[in-house]
Amino acid sequence: MNRRRTALVGVLALTTGLGLAGCSSGSGPELEVTGAYLPQPVSDMAAGFLTVRNSGDAGDRLTSVTSPLSDDVTIHETKDQKMREVPSFEVPANGELDLERGGNHIMFMKLKKQPKQGEKVSVELHFEKADAITVDLPVKETTHNPKKQ
Repeated sequence: MNRRRTALVGVLALTTGLGLAGCSSGSGPELEVTGAYLPQPVSDMAAGFLTVRNSGDAGDRLTSVTSPLSDDVTIHETKDQKMREVPSFEVPANGELDLERGGNHIMFMKLKKQPKQGEKVSVELHFEKADAITVDLPVKETTHNPKKQ
């Protein structure tokens, strides 16, 4: 009887452990940033563009962006040729968030300095789940648009 109880407790512990391992086996969001750039600004505002790829099995959200270039950095969507600030952008599981010309983007207001072509602007992307990612945006010519190349 004692041996049977010990075996049963062992089986239950093993089963519970496997069940918990199965619950935690999801990798969550796995984010990578590519294609980042900032067209050289012609005023005290600028826009930044990049792609956030998520190879993980859980979605995430880009919630904010910070940068030494400006104390006023926001994220904007463009719909019907109108731009408006949004609180976050979805980064879908096994998908990507594209911030591109004519669409969703990072907006820098009241620039502290005018970055020139060839320089880099550092930004930190903040997410709901994943750790922040620091990215250097190379400053490109004002008309740079990689989608049209």
